[in-house]
Amino acid sequence: MPEYNAPVRDMKFVMQELLNCEQHYQQLGYEDASIDMVDAIVAEAAKFTEQVIAPINQIGDEQGCTFTDGEVTTPDGFKEAYQQYVEGGWPTLSQAEKFGGQGLPHSLNTAIGEFTSAANHSFSMYPGLSHGALATVEAHGSEEQHRMFMPKLVEGTWTGTMCLTEPHCGTDLGMLRTKAEINDDGSYAITGTKIFISAGEHDMSDNIVHIVIARIPGSPEGSKGISLFIVPKFNVTADGELADRNNVSCGSIEHKMGINANATCVINFDGAKGYLIGEVNRGLHCMFTFMNAARLGVANEGVAACDASFQGALAYAKDRLQMRSMSGIKNPDGAADPIIVHPDVRRMLLTQKSIAEGGRALIAYLAQLVDIGHAEQDAEKKAIAESKLALLTPIAKAFLTESAVECTSHGIQVFGGHGFIKEWGMEQLLRDTKISCLYEGTTGIQALDLLGRKVIGSKGELLKAFAGDVAAFCMENAQDENMAEFIKPIMSYADEWQTMTQNVVKKAMKNPDEIGGASVDYLMYSGYITLAYFWAKMVKVAQQKLSESDDDKAFYQAKIETARFYFQRILPRAKGHEACIASGVDSMMTLDAEHFSF
Repeated sequence: MPEYNAPVRDMKFVMQELLNCEQHYQQLGYEDASIDMVDAIVAEAAKFTEQVIAPINQIGDEQGCTFTDGEVTTPDGFKEAYQQYVEGGWPTLSQAEKFGGQGLPHSLNTAIGEFTSAANHSFSMYPGLSHGALATVEAHGSEEQHRMFMPKLVEGTWTGTMCLTEPHCGTDLGMLRTKAEINDDGSYAITGTKIFISAGEHDMSDNIVHIVIARIPGSPEGSKGISLFIVPKFNVTADGELADRNNVSCGSIEHKMGINANATCVINFDGAKGYLIGEVNRGLHCMFTFMNAARLGVANEGVAACDASFQGALAYAKDRLQMRSMSGIKNPDGAADPIIVHPDVRRMLLTQKSIAEGGRALIAYLAQLVDIGHAEQDAEKKAIAESKLALLTPIAKAFLTESAVECTSHGIQVFGGHGFIKEWGMEQLLRDTKISCLYEGTTGIQALDLLGRKVIGSKGELLKAFAGDVAAFCMENAQDENMAEFIKPIMSYADEWQTMTQNVVKKAMKNPDEIGGASVDYLMYSGYITLAYFWAKMVKVAQQKLSESDDDKAFYQAKIETARFYFQRILPRAKGHEACIASGVDSMMTLDAEHFSF
């Protein structure tokens, strides 16, 4: 099993040198989030994930969760590790002080989230889903609901889930059948079955608070008739204490490709007591608070998987001896050269490294936009941040998770046949990671959201906000010869991005299927240019640091060399996506459905 080492140095580079988190925090009023405190928290998180969470990753995969008579038992060590997680105050980090939180920025918690996910994907999902539940209850719940649920959720002694999908409806939530009938006391009786509920039942917390969508009888059909409810596993008194067992039960757990140590449950509600969140028939609107938070969390899972696989592959490539370098012997005292000397191995390693580090920068930037949404007092600045977040969230979620599947596959390939063997731990990373492409809307759903709702739906306004930042950065550095190899390609791709968007819109006016035909290629193109922008910004910082001092020279030089690889070997993939978009949708649609045969 690869030994996980939290990328503390690179996280500091992104947060402090690239994004100037100290100034960012001070401007938003996070006065306690000094550089010293950030360093201390990141260091302690690294220690915790390396020493407590990572060691139970493989055993969690081997044992999985067990289901007996409606109860789920997590693998050896998980319950104890979660207790340490709670005792360490990690669930409270970025939660509001009035509910018992530490009141620190969301972006700091995001950094810790990458470490936890990379060390143990399954474990990270138990507390990870609670953050979305917390955000939803805080944003849309009543004061009474805050008193009942927030303190224990913040503390981490209770965990949360979201219950959307049903056996027959998948992503099309307007087809849901779960119903909510009002009780005499103003609560609701929730009846129905939800599937694919991550962390829906387990033995790690005292209560599980389900955030559930359901339809109140008489409500409109489709998504316009969806309401949102809090449905706890154990009923809760008005002052937030546990009462009797609610009519919520786990019917079974899924046997899955990966994330075996996280219970994916069928949850049955049999007249369970629930509490309406927000307004009747506005449930989907409220639910997007949870879903958007979860999408960023899943994007972070993609970065984590890339980095974890890169770490394992890099260590192996430096140690494994196979063949001689084509340009001459590099290890004269050995029987062969380490495989890291071979160009194809370096191609795979640099793909992993460039996606992981570029993705880390993108996620950190998005997390700062979330900070602004939470704490900025200037309405215009807040609106701009939220518009950029709206555009970039589907890009980050889909692009980084699809890239993570590629990168974890590369991790296996670097190991050769050993990568296919379970004891090395590389194949687990690929199995665990694939689910991230499906969570919170598949890649196709994210692509339709990006192109259909965010770009075309806003008439290009959401794209303009971020594209303006890219253009401004290019203009600022257009005369810098040291940046020319990075600035010129970005300008060219950015112009093509705009033209491509306009062409898709024109085609879609004649044939709406053009949106669906172009959407995934459009999203991937957008992902490649977005990461290129962040790599160029990292190069600028690295060059400045090298001009000032020789301190950490190897680190900054590696940034520049990795960026060069990205621009020369990864970014050109976008051209293939552009060509697919230009070809139109006809080749996808002309074959009659009955001719899809074998």
